[in-house]
Amino acid sequence: MERARSANGASQSSPEIQNWQQDLSRAPISTKIVVAGGFGVGKTTLVASVSEIEPLTTEALMTQASEATDDLASTPEKTTTTVAMDFGRITLEDDLVLFLFGTPGQQRFWFMWDDLVRGAIGAVVMADTRRLEDCFPALDYFESCGFPYVVAVNHFEGTAAYAAEDVREALSVPEQVPVVIMDARDRATVVKSLLALVGHALDVTPA
Repeated sequence: MERARSANGASQSSPEIQNWQQDLSRAPISTKIVVAGGFGVGKTTLVASVSEIEPLTTEALMTQASEATDDLASTPEKTTTTVAMDFGRITLEDDLVLFLFGTPGQQRFWFMWDDLVRGAIGAVVMADTRRLEDCFPALDYFESCGFPYVVAVNHFEGTAAYAAEDVREALSVPEQVPVVIMDARDRATVVKSLLALVGHALDVTPA
């Protein structure tokens, strides 16, 4: 890798130039995706598992002050929570760059959603089969504003495995909306979920 010198003379690494970056006919298309869902469903984990850059997180330690509002029955090991957003980036097929914005899950932070979804092509709504009702607010939000979305079922260790169609029926998700099974820690299944959203958004968005 070539090294460049900064203004003060110190050497610093310069990023390698890829062949596709020199081909103006293949300039990368950047697109924004929102990752939403209930509290503790794995949004921060999803963004971190696929981001090619150091993900930006706004994790804050949970204190006794939140005990009355944050139900930890299903996630007793959780000690932090997102208070603003998560951000990451992933490049697919050399010319498609996805910018991922994870929303905060607690109701007291929902006022931020309108700003976070602005300019996005769609959303990945994450669901935890132990508490499916937690994703209803996100589903209602995106349905009400006609925003393209897919449902990504994040199976946690020790929980029963359900088929995508069983989850679709339980959540009353429309037939045309993709429902995928994934593991937020597994990059391959997360990428599959993101591609499902991109494809769905292209299908339902007017040309």
